[in-house]
Amino acid sequence: MKATIATLLAAAVMARAQVATTSEPALTQIAAAAATTKPESPISDVKGLAFDRFYQVWLENIDYEVAAADSNLQWLASQGILLTNYYAVTHPSEPNYCAAAGGDTFGMDNDHYHQVPANVSTVADLLDTKDISWGEYQEDIPYAGFQGFNYSNQETHAKDYVRKHNPLMLYDSVVKNDTRARQVKGFDAFFADLDDKKLPQWAFITPNMTNDAHDTNITFAAKWERSWMSTLLKNDYFMDNTVVLLTFDEDDTYHKTNRIFSILVGGAIPDHLKGTKDDTFYTHYSTIASVSANWGLPSLGRWDCGANILELVANKTGYVNYEVDMTNLRLNETYPGPMADGHYAKFSPVWPIPATEANCSAGHGILDIVKKTYAGLQASHNYTTPFPVDSKNDYNTNVTITRKPSNSTTTTSAAPSVHTTKSGAAVAATAPNMAMTGAMVALFAYLI
Repeated sequence: MKATIATLLAAAVMARAQVATTSEPALTQIAAAAATTKPESPISDVKGLAFDRFYQVWLENIDYEVAAADSNLQWLASQGILLTNYYAVTHPSEPNYCAAAGGDTFGMDNDHYHQVPANVSTVADLLDTKDISWGEYQEDIPYAGFQGFNYSNQETHAKDYVRKHNPLMLYDSVVKNDTRARQVKGFDAFFADLDDKKLPQWAFITPNMTNDAHDTNITFAAKWERSWMSTLLKNDYFMDNTVVLLTFDEDDTYHKTNRIFSILVGGAIPDHLKGTKDDTFYTHYSTIASVSANWGLPSLGRWDCGANILELVANKTGYVNYEVDMTNLRLNETYPGPMADGHYAKFSPVWPIPATEANCSAGHGILDIVKKTYAGLQASHNYTTPFPVDSKNDYNTNVTITRKPSNSTTTTSAAPSVHTTKSGAAVAATAPNMAMTGAMVALFAYLI
């Protein structure tokens, strides 16, 4: 009875997605706010296992093969590690940005104006557990913390800045806090922070709709990215033990696998790895898991929990990543959720419950506030898999994953195999060798 009441209460709390306007504020309001709003630039110096600074720069909507053929991206790949097996998690753009910040799409299958309730945690909450500074740099955002749907170029009327490409802005846990909101700022603030040596240790960087290829093409965007990064790659302060992930939100041809061209560059990349390839399976959820493993942070208990970790970090922890057979993997759609409107997912009013007890790939448990918020509730899915699985709706339930035995003598995090309880809550069992399909996961759930 108590469990039933707790579930009902949690559903009631989580069903309060905010209703928000999609109209832009008046230009006079924007100008007034821009004149008085001061960007927030916290700094810290928390040492990590593989890097001390982690940044992401996202471009838009390009198939892997198209990006790989571009000479400027080829040059950037020569400066670092090409990730040949990195995947977006769904379509269209916004749910991918949402996933990279909060570890889930919540069924989002559109680019609408969304506000994720404040009791849903993000990567910012993970970083805050060790006071690791974070921020976002959004090109052409009119002022720090601007929450409008977009900000149009007043000369060309093109959409320069759009909220749907701003991951942390989607979460009330960030925007309802004035200090946190002002850590989301423009490119002018980036260069000011660079000059003042006040860059955060974690940052998400989004070019405007012209430079990110959304309203142009890969030739234009790649030329911009090479030019922008070339200057930074020569900056000793920026490069100091830094990793930058250059990637895309999604591919452009929706019936393909959603593989996206991705590169790791920066001063934390060893010289002998520059110009090499990493064939490990990754998704946008891997960025959260890798950050957690690097700094010894907990998991959100969502799809970051079981996500593969960048080998650059995994090699430091002894964690063994999963190999994924792509034959039956579906990453062009998503599972039902409260932010779906029927494009690529079915609507469900139920907000997914994260895992509160699981052995996650980062190896540092679940965030305390997540455990407190969802105490006594059963996880909606098996979040210890390296990709999203929804057994109830037969989503990615027939995908084979394997894991090689670890030869490392420096293992500091658990390497669990994966099965589920009837509720989908993750359970860990040590197994150095493993081959399992989603159907087998479902069978385990039935038998337990």
